[in-house]
Amino acid sequence: MTDMVCAVVVTHRRPDDLAKSLDVLTTQTRMVDHLIVVDNDDDERVRDLVAGQPVPTTYLGSRRNLGGAGGFALGMLQALASGADWLWLADDDGRPADAAVLATLLACAQKHGLAEVSPMVCDLDHPDRLAFPLRRGLVWRRRADELGTGDLLPGIASLFNGALFRADTLEAVGVPDVRLFIRGDEVDVHRRLVLSGLPFGTCLDAVYLHPYGTDEFKPILGGRMHTQYPDDPAKRFFTYRNRGYLQAQRGMRKLVPQEWLRFGWFFLVQRHDPAGFAEWIRLRRLGRRERFSR
Repeated sequence: MTDMVCAVVVTHRRPDDLAKSLDVLTTQTRMVDHLIVVDNDDDERVRDLVAGQPVPTTYLGSRRNLGGAGGFALGMLQALASGADWLWLADDDGRPADAAVLATLLACAQKHGLAEVSPMVCDLDHPDRLAFPLRRGLVWRRRADELGTGDLLPGIASLFNGALFRADTLEAVGVPDVRLFIRGDEVDVHRRLVLSGLPFGTCLDAVYLHPYGTDEFKPILGGRMHTQYPDDPAKRFFTYRNRGYLQAQRGMRKLVPQEWLRFGWFFLVQRHDPAGFAEWIRLRRLGRRERFSR
């Protein structure tokens, strides 16, 4: 295949993790044609690391922390301006499981005519389980072998952890919204991808490794449902505010009654924390009213 594949990586103060990620990204059996790294800390160590890679590179150091949303938007626009046919997205704390991931994703996209294809995102320490739980209806999938058989899970994808986009797909769905900063930017792009009607999915033959992220999801009602409660107050702020915005958008409004039920139960019944529930309501209201100051 002669198409130009551009890898876009966003990083912030994790040069050691970034080095491990780039070691795998730049040694694929189907090599990337160009690597773009957006550094949200404008760190000279990261600049030097990027310059030393075995593929053509572009380093974009930002003196303002743009967050994951702004970082990916900047890197994706740079890739499009550079003439990329495909954009391969990666965060700095994850990496492809092996050297064949990019080739496998490209083959899957070509076989099924996909506008976007993602690998399974599995736990870095235990690759047989998913790094993030996947909900289908009220049922949560936590292991890779629970996602089904065949080579494709259609209509579901993790978009910033090894996701591969056709360039013209972004003309239909756009780049991440910089206002979201962190948390929810992937959900927003996924929402737009669904509404676009373009075909996409998860390739079950490719794996991207990422630190385990399930601890934020707290079981309620005997494990039949879950709520998201990050331990970090800053992450809670962006998570709940951005969910308020997203669930006011087309394609997401049907989730609002279930959201109130789940979080009402979690804060009032399970945690006995009315102040926490009031703060959750306040943050949702900020997002719904598009009050995006940090």
